[in-house]
Amino acid sequence: MDAVGFVLAGGRSSRMGSEKALVEFAGEPLVVHSLRILRRAGLTASIAGARVPLESFAPVVPDVEADRGPLAGICAALASSSTRWAVFLSVDLPLLPASLVAFLLETALRDGTAITVAEVNGFAQTFPAVVDRAALPRLRRALDSGKGGCYSAFQFSAAGLEQTVNAVPIEPAVEQRKLAHPNALPVPNWFLNVNEPSDLARAEACWLARIT
Repeated sequence: MDAVGFVLAGGRSSRMGSEKALVEFAGEPLVVHSLRILRRAGLTASIAGARVPLESFAPVVPDVEADRGPLAGICAALASSSTRWAVFLSVDLPLLPASLVAFLLETALRDGTAITVAEVNGFAQTFPAVVDRAALPRLRRALDSGKGGCYSAFQFSAAGLEQTVNAVPIEPAVEQRKLAHPNALPVPNWFLNVNEPSDLARAEACWLARIT
């Protein structure tokens, strides 16, 4: 595939109280879980926007604008890549199944849409996101304008290519058995963000409830 994966790991981790990428979930750092998700989806995986040394886990794309949020990491990663497609996964989503990443990438390849994300219960999820490298110029414009929100930048970039963000409903795909979680977690739990210690405890409870 003309695609590569990136784990976005440049957040401040202020709510967690320690470097989020290195926080342990189910016995391993969150960054390890994120990299494994991308690799199991068939992608070569790198890390974008790391604030601490993470080169021992995967190649790192440095982001000199890390203080400007994950959109800066996305722009840096796209600028470093020669592939047409890039899949971006935030480091705080350890419960996502690799099949979801593969499904979204297959949808993007089939439809040729510039930005492809998941939709759950009628709401678009910012990550994981499949991004066409052609979106980079307008993503960069959105970043430089100071409007650093990723989803609004996705919409702006898609509009520049005379498209809309392709938000793919996930529940029908699960019902049709096109998607499944290896631990049978319900879809809303796939997107549980681990932003603070209480989130980590919730995610671990979900994980343990399905493997014991």
